[in-house]
Amino acid sequence: MPQNLQGECQPDGTNESTPKIQRIKITRPSEDSEKKIAVKRVKDVEVSVPIVYGTIAFWLGRKASETLSHKWTVYVRGATNEDLGVVIKRAVFQLHPSFNNPVRVVESPPFEISECGWGEFEIAISLFFHNDVCDKQLDLYHHLKLYSEEDSGPQSTKKPVVVETYNEIVFPEPPADFLARVQNHPAVVVPRLPATLSLPPAPVQEVHESGRGDTKDHTLSPWFVNFSEADELLKLAAARQQFLHDRCKLTL
Repeated sequence: MPQNLQGECQPDGTNESTPKIQRIKITRPSEDSEKKIAVKRVKDVEVSVPIVYGTIAFWLGRKASETLSHKWTVYVRGATNEDLGVVIKRAVFQLHPSFNNPVRVVESPPFEISECGWGEFEIAISLFFHNDVCDKQLDLYHHLKLYSEEDSGPQSTKKPVVVETYNEIVFPEPPADFLARVQNHPAVVVPRLPATLSLPPAPVQEVHESGRGDTKDHTLSPWFVNFSEADELLKLAAARQQFLHDRCKLTL
């Protein structure tokens, strides 16, 4: 099960996170399958995408009933609220079967759905990547929480229960086309590449579309957990990749 990274709780929200980090490494397809479609990969390089997924739940107060006590949103966002659409093609959210249309497909960022209900349950989230990224889906699991275990005071319509998980999705030896497309995108951590590396030109439309699906001005952003370590983690990831690259050069 993916684990959480402690963030700084916002003044008006209850944070249920715990201080752990996990990196999810995506395994690459077999060489035989890639030879059929002539995929060129960049050796000794890892690209990582820091993500946050979770839920924010508001008590409905006087409007609450036995079957509709909370309004909640489940989502996947960039760790620093950048647009994940450059890597993720669509997200599928599997809700409790008691909901109408329990399988919800979101084809573009922001990757989120909102609902009302009364019970807590596990939500399965499947992420599908663009064709030049990876042909495998990534399955995540998140438990929807409506009631805080840390706050013993009365419920408030202005104080949501926030549960978020931080992860890094790691793509080892990424395809050259993918690397060219994301090497300057703020949602993706790319190590310093050697000057001798030749990449195909990035599509022009990527420049114009960058930032269209970010969550920096999202209506729920005041309650997003502020992962104060995220920037440092991004720097450490880039430094780690540079070290591995330099070490590989020394052994050649």
